[in-house]
Amino acid sequence: MSFGDYAPFRIETTESGVGIAGVKGGDGPPLLLLHGHPQTHEIWHRCADVLARHFTVIATDLRGYGASSKPESDEHHTPYSKRAMAADQVAVMRHFGFERFLVCAHDRGARVAHRLAMDFPDAVDRLMLLDIAPTLAMYEATDRAFATAYFHWFFLIQPSPLPELLIGGNPDAYIDRVMGNRHAGLAPFAPHALQAYRDALAQPGAVFAMCEDYRASASIDLEHDRADLERGLRIACPLRVLWGEEGVIERCFDALGEWRRVARDVSGRALPCGHYIPEEQPDMLVDEMLAFFRADAS
Repeated sequence: MSFGDYAPFRIETTESGVGIAGVKGGDGPPLLLLHGHPQTHEIWHRCADVLARHFTVIATDLRGYGASSKPESDEHHTPYSKRAMAADQVAVMRHFGFERFLVCAHDRGARVAHRLAMDFPDAVDRLMLLDIAPTLAMYEATDRAFATAYFHWFFLIQPSPLPELLIGGNPDAYIDRVMGNRHAGLAPFAPHALQAYRDALAQPGAVFAMCEDYRASASIDLEHDRADLERGLRIACPLRVLWGEEGVIERCFDALGEWRRVARDVSGRALPCGHYIPEEQPDMLVDEMLAFFRADAS
């Protein structure tokens, strides 16, 4: 399966000229797909053909990743806040005429989707998040097991230019180490997809942007999440959470319990895989997506 019949696009989403790249294909209810770290929209390539039979699929590269813009930042990492990245995605969907849409998101993209559902509650009909617990909950519950498995969370937030210099010396090694150190190693990744991730991280500004994404998650994003909790705000749309039974979420967190703290209508379960659900269990994931996203159809 692939994105062979999808049309590529690039949309300028903000007054500052940030461009979001992606692909669009299929027909039916609009479905936004968001990828994780350190990847691009290619993570969905094994799901693309089947999803296009049921949905108008829009798969983007997040700000700072893939072919999307990698803007300069500020001392508060505001341009890489999940609030800014969520606004990018709303702008893309509105460009295509969609005021309301479905969202399925993995890893970092799922953190963007969490913020999207909070800041734009009228835009998201149904939300599926893959292999994460809420960012604030994960930082607050950090222990040795989590910090060891997710070492990059604490490495990438170090002040510039330390992680940029170290990763920039051999970005391929970073990709292989971070992705290959999970449950299934590098086996789940098609050669063309793995090469796409390597090529993306080798682009000018890509390592800096990736670090800023994580620096934002450890600072301004936590401020936004705490403010939501203090005001009693919760995700209003139906939320389905899936995680790999061989991954860190299963071992270290009560995923359903944590999401029920921040969302009103939560369901979910573990799948027989590791972290990279779209590439490890694409058929099972598509079945879950069809059942959940078509639940209101008659």
